[in-house]
Amino acid sequence: MSSEDERDEKELDLTSSEVVTKYKNAAEIVNKALQVVLAECKPKAKIVDICEKGDAFIKEQTGNMYKNAKKKIDRGVAFPTCVSVNNTVGHFSPLASDETVLEEGDMVKIDMGCHIDGFIALVAHTHVIQEGPITGRKADVIAAANTAAEVALRLVRPGKKNHAVTEAIQKVAEAYDCKIVEGVISHQMKQNVIDGSKSFLSVSTPETRVDDAEFEENEVYAIDIVASTGDGKPKLLDEKQTTVYKKDAAVNYQLKMKASRFIISEIKEKFPHMPFTARSLEEKRARLGLVECVNHGHLQPYPVLYEKPGDFVAQIKFTVLLMPNGSDRITSHTLQELQPTKTIDDPEIKGWLALGIKKKKGGGKKKKAKKAGEKEEAEPMEASSSAQE
Repeated sequence: MSSEDERDEKELDLTSSEVVTKYKNAAEIVNKALQVVLAECKPKAKIVDICEKGDAFIKEQTGNMYKNAKKKIDRGVAFPTCVSVNNTVGHFSPLASDETVLEEGDMVKIDMGCHIDGFIALVAHTHVIQEGPITGRKADVIAAANTAAEVALRLVRPGKKNHAVTEAIQKVAEAYDCKIVEGVISHQMKQNVIDGSKSFLSVSTPETRVDDAEFEENEVYAIDIVASTGDGKPKLLDEKQTTVYKKDAAVNYQLKMKASRFIISEIKEKFPHMPFTARSLEEKRARLGLVECVNHGHLQPYPVLYEKPGDFVAQIKFTVLLMPNGSDRITSHTLQELQPTKTIDDPEIKGWLALGIKKKKGGGKKKKAKKAGEKEEAEPMEASSSAQE
């Protein structure tokens, strides 16, 4: 690598103020998009309509930015809006023909992402369609995911090891008599890379392993916590429900079907780096072509998995910048008021939650901290004091 290449490489992390600005702009848009989607989550609302509104808002807002840039800056949806209900674990972003609607009392997980110039901000949030405080096992599982996310925020910091975060997340879930869902991985993100090689598991299993790693300054992570009142071992029920995919740039297998070749060239042009939904493709051809694309590894599917009927699954995901002055969580949303059946008594968990997020400095600039969990210290239920609907 030439010294010029190295300089280019270095400029693309958080040491560049321009890069930090792009992350924060993407975060501001996705946080607003989440509010737009939450406002649509009402009984009898069609899920596909809600997903479309979330994606349309991100496209519109990003489209208004960098219009006059000398170099074309790619921007838009980094992860298609997914609205997954109750025992559905995630990735539910149905095709236009789907008639699934929300109902009163549904536990809704909203998962979405935005990028500007390939710098990605992801967020996921759990909301129950009801008035008043959330109680019982629904409250327990949201509290488990949220408290585990708060602990992870404090342990994903320079010098700490990834496996320590995994152990802490599991301990928090157990305190609420919940399970962390298997197979969920939190990844480092870089420009145009949503699932970087540095990562950590929410729960370790013999089937899923990640390499040991240490967090470093100027890295960016999407921390993704999914908790369940069930056994945390979700199943794929229907492959046809999978609509979210990502192009694998390393695969160049020559596809046989004309429809497949048409679809893969459309994907390379429109979605070279980011996950997308099959709704964004020409639907008739997509149906024919996607199967061959997946079978030969061109596309990585994001399957719709389920816990057992009657189980509740909650998800909290946020993007954090490991800045020199401490961790900056740039995506989040206030939770509804929770009244869980369990409380945190474990001194180790309390100790983690008491850790500061920012490095203490005298007379430093005070950060605006309006969003959930952005204060320096947090109790387990910190983010639940005021409902924002």
